[in-house]
Amino acid sequence: MLRNASAQIFRQVVRYRSTETSLILERSINRVQLLGRVGQDPVMRQVEGRNPVTIFSVATNEMWRSGEGETSTTSDISQKTTWHRVSVFKPGLRDVAYQYVKKGSRILVEGKLDYGEYVDKNQVRRQATTIIADNIVFLSDNVREKT
Repeated sequence: MLRNASAQIFRQVVRYRSTETSLILERSINRVQLLGRVGQDPVMRQVEGRNPVTIFSVATNEMWRSGEGETSTTSDISQKTTWHRVSVFKPGLRDVAYQYVKKGSRILVEGKLDYGEYVDKNQVRRQATTIIADNIVFLSDNVREKT
């Protein structure tokens, strides 16, 4: 009972304060889940003065029927493959991903979207979308051989 009363008071305070321009309490969600296959073995990079990062790509496929109808035998099946860049900064997960993620492996990646810019080798400004992984579930038996 006391918990409900304190929750109601908190909601009222938030409503009152959220009308002020100095305090905006609004929830938002930036979550991504990708289920697909790894396109390349991961690489680990480290820029001077920063923590290392493990990077790899994941392919997801979208399939649909086009033509008369979904139950028709004359309809064609179309497929689109989308490639996603995945970066792993989390220390324990970063090392596990580098060691065990392998090209062709089926994995589930959970994380958030991140947008950034970089300048390529031709001095052209490019935009990049990256999934910052905070969880990886291995769905294949494929394990990189330890050397």
